[in-house]
Amino acid sequence: MNDTIRLDGRVLYLSQDPSVIDAQLAGRNFTRASAGPLRDNVSTDEITPVTVMLTYDERLGQYPYVGFKAGERLPIGRNAVKDGGFQVTVAGKRYGKGSSRESSPLAELSAGIRLIVAESFERIYQQNCDNIGILTTTDFSVLDRLLAGESIAIDEFLKGRDALTQQIIRSGGLLAYSRFADWPAPGQRGSSAASGAANDEESEETSAEPKTLAEKIIDRHLHPGTASARRGDGVFIAADWRFSHDYFTGMCAHLMHRAFGKPAPLHAPDHIIAFQDHLVLAPQSIPHVRDGLLPGVANLMAGHTSFSRDYPVRSHGSLDDRFDGAPGSEGICHALMAEQYALPGQVACGTDSHTPHSGALGCLAFGAGATEIANSWVTGYVRCKVPETLRIEIDGHLHDGVTAKDVVLHLLHRDAIRSGGAIGLVFEYGGAAVRAMSIDERATLTNMVAELGGFTGIVEPDERTVAFLKERRGIDFVLESWMKSDAGATYRDTIRIDASRIEPMLARPGDPGNGVPARQLGEDVAIDIAYGGSCTAGKREDFDFYHDVLRWGVQHGMRVPEGTRLYLQFGTMAVRAYCEEQGYLPVFERAGVTLVMPGCGSCANCGPGQSAHAGDVTISAINRNFPGRSGPGEVWLASPYTVAASALAGKITSFEQLKRAHG
Repeated sequence: MNDTIRLDGRVLYLSQDPSVIDAQLAGRNFTRASAGPLRDNVSTDEITPVTVMLTYDERLGQYPYVGFKAGERLPIGRNAVKDGGFQVTVAGKRYGKGSSRESSPLAELSAGIRLIVAESFERIYQQNCDNIGILTTTDFSVLDRLLAGESIAIDEFLKGRDALTQQIIRSGGLLAYSRFADWPAPGQRGSSAASGAANDEESEETSAEPKTLAEKIIDRHLHPGTASARRGDGVFIAADWRFSHDYFTGMCAHLMHRAFGKPAPLHAPDHIIAFQDHLVLAPQSIPHVRDGLLPGVANLMAGHTSFSRDYPVRSHGSLDDRFDGAPGSEGICHALMAEQYALPGQVACGTDSHTPHSGALGCLAFGAGATEIANSWVTGYVRCKVPETLRIEIDGHLHDGVTAKDVVLHLLHRDAIRSGGAIGLVFEYGGAAVRAMSIDERATLTNMVAELGGFTGIVEPDERTVAFLKERRGIDFVLESWMKSDAGATYRDTIRIDASRIEPMLARPGDPGNGVPARQLGEDVAIDIAYGGSCTAGKREDFDFYHDVLRWGVQHGMRVPEGTRLYLQFGTMAVRAYCEEQGYLPVFERAGVTLVMPGCGSCANCGPGQSAHAGDVTISAINRNFPGRSGPGEVWLASPYTVAASALAGKITSFEQLKRAHG
């Protein structure tokens, strides 16, 4: 990378005012002051909606910000950024939140953007920028200096970044750095708990300092060239599992081959997994069919299947004709990782921000971009910064009908979280209420750390973990004494929550942080669609919750009314088999449910349950409701109980409210 940067192009201010966006696209230049308030919480769903993510190269440069919402409009069209000659993007807080899709910074880079200035960044988005060579800063004085015509030394963009990240930025990106780095093969520990890649150091802790569970796992997986690491240090750690899904396998392989040649020398290919889950329902997706996007989907699928075919990796594919011709997949990647692969004490990384799902088992699981995963396939290592940990202590007991989803929506509603105060932290969940939760419910807590802004979520493994591994996977797992945080471990902060004070929650459309208790809604909100599914809410216990509500409704003569549709989508085929064994399917049929086979589907705006019109209102158990996430309509977030109850009522309501109204 050049030693200095100079402003040769224009600055695009992502203003809240759509008229300011219009004027900039028409050629007028603004200052930060004249641009008015900047948009906060610009998500990767807005930078590159899933409907444009049909390629993995420079063609993405046509599309940055086509989903960006200012006021009630989407003012930025195809090729607008490239044609406008913009070089710098400026935004507010929590820029790049949401999906880990590297398509977003690649689209910006390919359109000519070289620098992003924002008040704060989401962890994965900023790391993806580092990896591909986009500079980022939260120092707005640097922008002022560029606008004054000054050339800025690269050192200005390295302030506050760890030493490893500085080296990667100076190299022009991760793969450029990687070609000259030392990559010894990760060693194998003898431990049954960490039976994958781990460093060869002795199993006892090398430091007397009390550590959190996440810190211990990182210590045990450090690159051999790193003797020790402290909080804030950038490190490479050996990954026990590395996975991708069909949106990004082709991109990962393309980047890997460009950097390492073809065929590439994969490290431990039997610990690399390719999941076909995000795009399997595209033939049933409204925008993909209507807008002629299926050839692009086929392009992505070809990249995915060729990698799975050419290398001896593990693969989970579509159902094809294996289940009466119904479209779908074997399961969503995160659910399958917990059901079949991840173990306490391990490290798992994948091309999706909801990879922390497996943290429910007591492993360190986190999302990464395509460049990061491509590098890990060859080296066996993935980069992270040794994180600080936030302890979430949930004591007491949750009321009936209150779930882990309500706990997360409660957390998201807290000002400190909404403002980005937890970006990059480990969320360590504990307390009596967490210990009482099943692994399925714990997985909701850790999965949605992506929305909370954290690095990952983790729960100390216990007897429930052991029972889950025995029941679901037939493993006789033995917990080891180190698999817990030490007394006296250092936490950034501790949030204490009385579980009995949490009630059924909602998140208003636009952002998961727009929380409101259901009883305080104060208005009738009619719904067109109710959706229960996704990695967050397609697990066995989620279906227990759906069934509880729908059985009660059927017993009281209720079913989903005309004008409302209820979709329930299984997270894996094992969940469907469980529902069949429990006798749930006849109840679902009598209630008027449309059942959908596993896949990401409407959660990724790619299948049944998505909205068709801007006026549609959906209540959904998915994890995020950014603009355009599940179609053009408005999406409210809620727990499985509330989604099913609302479907029966035809309007947003909690199960308790429904029972009072119809009991």
